[in-house]
Amino acid sequence: MHRISLAFAACLLALAPVVTASAQTPGPYKVLSTTKVGGAGGFDYVYADSDNRKLYIPRIAGANSHVSVFNLDTLAPLTEIPETNGHGVAVDVKSNHAFSSSKPVVMWDAKTLAPIKTIDVEGGPDGILSDAFNQRIYILSHAAPNVTVIDAKDGSILGTIDVGGAPEQAASDGKGHLYIDIEDKAAIAVIDTKTMKMTGKFDLTGSGDGCAGLAIDMKNGILFAACREPNVMVVISAADGKILTTLPIGKGSDGATFNPATMEVFSSQGDGTLTIVKESSPTSFAVEETLATPVRAKTLTLDAKTGHILLITAEFGPAPAPQPGQRFSRPPMIPDTFQILTVGK
Repeated sequence: MHRISLAFAACLLALAPVVTASAQTPGPYKVLSTTKVGGAGGFDYVYADSDNRKLYIPRIAGANSHVSVFNLDTLAPLTEIPETNGHGVAVDVKSNHAFSSSKPVVMWDAKTLAPIKTIDVEGGPDGILSDAFNQRIYILSHAAPNVTVIDAKDGSILGTIDVGGAPEQAASDGKGHLYIDIEDKAAIAVIDTKTMKMTGKFDLTGSGDGCAGLAIDMKNGILFAACREPNVMVVISAADGKILTTLPIGKGSDGATFNPATMEVFSSQGDGTLTIVKESSPTSFAVEETLATPVRAKTLTLDAKTGHILLITAEFGPAPAPQPGQRFSRPPMIPDTFQILTVGK
């Protein structure tokens, strides 16, 4: 997942009130609650297991890295999956097996949270997706191999896939096709999940680059790529890669999700905005709302049962001076400021 530079992070923190106030547009969604849960360690993807009513948040803290597990209904802490230095989590609903995008990948029982096994993988695990079509887990890595395919039933490695760039987020059409946005190539890779081969790429050059979020309307076969250069959501036909339209979003998108129950797409941005796009028909799309959120609340997940969007963030202090030879240094997270935001109507 794309990391924010010192200058960018400092700018976002300094300008947060201005950005959120000016960018917000009215709509049906609001921040329903802010739950402070504290804890140490950085963070990346957040994942809602709607079936088992659990919320997973990886906390990156070196030797103390772990996955924090919360009750999805109350956000009360349940337990931790220890020794898991990962960036995301995915669950296969049929087998109730959960996986972390870590090295090694950790596999556990999604109902009991009991550990099952660890799985040695290459590359640098980052993004992750569970595809119910053939019960496979896809581990995404900016370094080769770009995609590692795992059988969700037993945790065996089935193969790897090279997409020729840095994959960020993946989406499945539920029919044997996987789509992966390639952040550094202004493209979306198309994967045949039966053969585990890349069959083509959708070129987004001139429309959107630096895409870090990807969501899909499975019913109508429409992809939504949240990009950073420029800050737009590119709407694409999954059948042939035709670009249907582009819509403005906030700065620093790092995740997108689609709610089929409401036909809405959500893109979370590091500048303190959540962009909500309404699909009125397979050819009609518009920004429905831009909701103010805390700065750096840039990853999100959908609770399919309630329709709530959950985001994670924390407060950060001033960045220290860069060490000799460093271009920048990261601002430190203020202890015990980590929080979960719940967004809904």
